[in-house]
Amino acid sequence: QVQLVESGGGLVQAGGSLRLSCAASGRTFSSYDLGWFRQAPGKEREFVAANSWSRHSTYYADSVKGRFTISRDNAKNTVYLQMNSLKPEDTAVYYCAADHGLSPKQSPKDKDDYDYWGQGTQVTVSS
Repeated sequence: QVQLVESGGGLVQAGGSLRLSCAASGRTFSSYDLGWFRQAPGKEREFVAANSWSRHSTYYADSVKGRFTISRDNAKNTVYLQMNSLKPEDTAVYYCAADHGLSPKQSPKDKDDYDYWGQGTQVTVSS
């Protein structure tokens, strides 16, 4: 069982920055596939970014490419999401997700393919 705890959300003006953190339990963190997703009111949970150990790659949604950066610190069992140039449309609850290793048939961008989820952290961007 993997536990994930997000932090770092808050209220920020448009154009500002926030860094989200997600601390994970488990001894094999370095081999986890990790993702960030978000869910705005009345909308489905959507992919934001992923750092995939199984694919040795990072991925971003088109809407955040060039503004958000996902990174991981294996020594601290933590994954980060640096969010710059924030826009009101980035307002959502942000969730981190983890999996012990996605199979070739699974996708780092698909929320249904992750086994573990955090409780979420609210990000609100004012105009």
